Amino acid sequence: MSAPFAHPSDRPIVALAPMAGITDLPMRDLVTGFGADLVVSEMVASGELLTARAGTLERAELGLERSATSVQLAGRDPAIMGEAARQVEGMGARIIDINMGCPAKKVTGGLSGSALMRDPDLALRLIEAVAEAVSLPVTLKMRLGWDDDCLNAPDLARRAEAAGVRMVVVHGRTRCQFYKGHADWAAIRSVVEAVDVPVLANGDIVDTESARAALKASGARGVMVGRGIQGRPWALATIMAELSGTTGPTTVDMGALAARHYEAMLSFYGVDLGNRVARKHLGWYMDHARTPAALRGRVLRSRDCAEVMSLLPEALAPHAREPHARERTAA
Repeated sequence: MSAPFAHPSDRPIVALAPMAGITDLPMRDLVTGFGADLVVSEMVASGELLTARAGTLERAELGLERSATSVQLAGRDPAIMGEAARQVEGMGARIIDINMGCPAKKVTGGLSGSALMRDPDLALRLIEAVAEAVSLPVTLKMRLGWDDDCLNAPDLARRAEAAGVRMVVVHGRTRCQFYKGHADWAAIRSVVEAVDVPVLANGDIVDTESARAALKASGARGVMVGRGIQGRPWALATIMAELSGTTGPTTVDMGALAARHYEAMLSFYGVDLGNRVARKHLGWYMDHARTPAALRGRVLRSRDCAEVMSLLPEALAPHAREPHARERTAA
């Protein structure tokens, strides 16, 4: 079965994983500007979506008008999840993703995210509620299971497919592993063999080498990349090109790229919040640039946007020309 979005069939799917506090709209726009098959919004709590009136910023954050964007919902109540799905469809969403993979205690403590791996019957009711509520493609992100005694991803994937899910993403760890050790890509193969819908491998995929290894071990139809894009928003485009055998790298001016990203965050969040949100991203750019500590400190401590902009060319000069796939205009 084909993916629930436009994608050339002659190469693996390469998607951007949702990461809270990282893959916000400015970051997703930057990634899709270089190239990505799919990007997923930061997780949206279905209950909060229904009880709080979304403001302009919150609505914009979903990236509803972006064709390659999926809105990820989390929750534990089928009725609320179904209604939240109807609302985001009415707001213009193109794809809805169900979160059953987040291991954070504040999420699993509320019996959402990967806690649902312990209750597959409830998980199925949530999936059915969302799939029945909308006409959009519905996808599912999950883990291998709750712990080593509950490795039920193949069975849940099979039931999810029967309920109408069009694609499954599997992080190659259990919830109890959090992010420790190394993702078990080979264990994802049992999910691939259980369903006919596309399965994407996730976890510890940061570059083309790890993407190839994950695809070989899992037999998956594609990969979902997370932290590998931190400070490297062109990483997905590089992986896509190299997996298709067309490296064709150009170069990127890191200073100009970081400045564009910084300006986008200031514009989206406003100056004060944007400046705070930007620090981690600027820090990742400078990690790759191996920026001297004193200069790095000046960039991250400054509250003056003009000063930050003036410092970025020097701060990122050591790594000013980084290979990546050719930039294209975001859809």
